[in-house]
Amino acid sequence: MFDGYDSCSEDTSSSSSSEESEEEVAPLPSNLPIIKNNGQVYTYPDGKSGMATCEMCGMVGVRDAFYSKTKRFCSVSCSRSYSSNSKKASILARLQVTGKPPTKKAKVLQKQPLVAKLAAYAQYQATLQNQAKTKAAVSMEGFSWGNYINSNSFIAAPVTCFKHAPMGTCWGDISENVRVEVPNTDCSLPTKVFWIAGIVKLAGYNALLRYEGFENDPGLDFWCNVCGSDIHPVGWCAASGKPLVPPRTIQHKYTNWKAFLVKRLTGAKTLPPDFSQKVSESMQYPFKPCMRVEVVDKRHLCRTRVAVVESVIGGRLRLVYEESEDRTDDFWCHMHSPLIHHIGWSRSIGHRFKRSDITKKQDGHFDTPPHLFAKVKEVDQSGEWFKEGMKLEAIDPLNLSTICVATIRKVLADGFLMIGIDGSEAADGSDWFCYHATSPSIFPVGFCEINMIELTPPRGYTKLPFKWFDYLRETGSIAAPVKLFNKDVPNHGFRVGMKLEAVDLMEPRLICVATVTRIIHRLLRIHFDGWEEEYDQWVDCESPDLYPVGWCQLTGYQLQPPASQSSRESQSGSSKQKKKAKSQQYKGHKKMTALQLKEELIDGEDYHFLQGASDQESNGSANFYIKQEP
Repeated sequence: MFDGYDSCSEDTSSSSSSEESEEEVAPLPSNLPIIKNNGQVYTYPDGKSGMATCEMCGMVGVRDAFYSKTKRFCSVSCSRSYSSNSKKASILARLQVTGKPPTKKAKVLQKQPLVAKLAAYAQYQATLQNQAKTKAAVSMEGFSWGNYINSNSFIAAPVTCFKHAPMGTCWGDISENVRVEVPNTDCSLPTKVFWIAGIVKLAGYNALLRYEGFENDPGLDFWCNVCGSDIHPVGWCAASGKPLVPPRTIQHKYTNWKAFLVKRLTGAKTLPPDFSQKVSESMQYPFKPCMRVEVVDKRHLCRTRVAVVESVIGGRLRLVYEESEDRTDDFWCHMHSPLIHHIGWSRSIGHRFKRSDITKKQDGHFDTPPHLFAKVKEVDQSGEWFKEGMKLEAIDPLNLSTICVATIRKVLADGFLMIGIDGSEAADGSDWFCYHATSPSIFPVGFCEINMIELTPPRGYTKLPFKWFDYLRETGSIAAPVKLFNKDVPNHGFRVGMKLEAVDLMEPRLICVATVTRIIHRLLRIHFDGWEEEYDQWVDCESPDLYPVGWCQLTGYQLQPPASQSSRESQSGSSKQKKKAKSQQYKGHKKMTALQLKEELIDGEDYHFLQGASDQESNGSANFYIKQEP
């Protein structure tokens, strides 16, 4: 195992000083363009390549002066205004509810010149994402998961919490004190050499490593993606003929480094010999470009459309709607998302479907085999089952921070249901949405009450605080039977405060730095770091839209960093305006305080609530949240 150790020492008296000297930077030519923006002066080597266009107001300026990592907006206010408008489905490429006039800001966004700019931007982003597939990692200037976690003593959700992610089911015993062989960066030899390091801390895929021999000295500690190509099990260097050279900083500490390694590594754990092979296998995805699928129509939630897989990154699919001539009308989702289905699915269950104007498949396009899609649990609809008009509580897909009063509008085949949000439905039902009966996004009447979650009452309902018993009596409705809902709670392993990478489901091409802030059995409250709580989203613990820390780096996807502290402070003066806009935005919903626990008699069924799990109690399927009397 230790035959790879190279006892050669570096000649510290050689010309290494010239190698380590900083490279002189030539001064910028005086004829470079000087551009003024927001009262500041910037120089840029290329006046065109350094420009950017604000997607909110259309202002053109220096790219480096623009706000956020993506440089999409000229200021914080434009960023937040665009984000607020983007949450509403009637704006551009968002989910869209027909029959409702756009807001004043929406009309600004719909001006033709800006639409053209947005289309060009989307095409540019797609090109970047296609290029990212060939890269091993994406550098994020200004943000580092390692620094972020170290400076705040954060804890990341373990990889084993994400069964759909690479290595999620075969992570094994990778933990602190595991030893690995990694490149030695504290070395001036002309060839690449390696040394052994131990894992000091794990954060998702990322590990804080310390070279052997440094003992308790963190001076040269560094973060590395465990699944990266430069990390190997102990013994790899010997098998591959690579030299093991101790770091220059500690080279003087021992005269017999081989004996030191034998002593240090006896009984220590390392990565499995086939670890890199498992990583490679877990990153092979069955979905390929040119495959055809049925996917929810983002402009009309009640129906599906045909789309074609444009690209696959880490199991996430960029789908382009088949009728999109310029290939910019797209939709992002994971290959295990409940929003995509095989061709013919809509017809088989009675779901609404938009027929394509394209009469025959384009050359090279082919239907995705049905077995590649996520399987739903089989249900028996022959006995007591959901019926049209029954009431329940559901996560609003147009505002994922809220759980709303909802109604079953149509019962489809194979356990699928069409659901509408009470008080804010379009007259033609175009905003109905489809959930399976076993979906973790629907709940029985009283779920929010017992778990101290704010329930959003129907728009315009004035008898507050909202009480289910009164509402059912007033509307002449009945509650969906409790026993029909999914009560399974997997041993998911999430804890409040854990960090992860999460999809912004209101703009699903974006993956952001996020935190678990609440846990209600299998339901997670996801907060996007640096943003207000009103942007939080309720997500299931097994959602394919959650990923371990380091997933974006591993797959080559772009991660959106947290909003900066200075950005948040600069918006404090306009907080009232933002809240007013938000109150008008989400269909005029009004939030209510948590109801006091009270037993009610509903539809002749006597049932009582059991105390729900606290935010820290995340696992176990015992009593779940409701027990129905026999």
